[in-house]
Amino acid sequence: MKMLSVPLLVVGLLLCAQGFAATPAQQAQQDKMKACNTDPQSKGLTKDAHNAFMSNCLKATPAAAAAPEKKLTPQQQKMKDCNADPKSKGLTKDQRNAFMSTCLKS
Repeated sequence: MKMLSVPLLVVGLLLCAQGFAATPAQQAQQDKMKACNTDPQSKGLTKDAHNAFMSNCLKATPAAAAAPEKKLTPQQQKMKDCNADPKSKGLTKDQRNAFMSTCLKS
């Protein structure tokens, strides 16, 4: 029985440890928090000034991290083009449905 409990304990610990691993998004957020937090500490800001600085810093998205625009498939581009026209014309639900149907078939 002792021989079986040790491997089960090890497997259980491994499964529990997976829940504590940071995802890439969490890791990126943690890195951003560290980067934002080093600046106000070196400046010696007060509590309110520190909070305002942290809020602005965490809201800011770096230009390098901005995702490049995804290339649309031909079907997605067609949907985008067809969808723009009824919005500009202010069509009602039934009119819009009829327009979209004919636009997407062509």
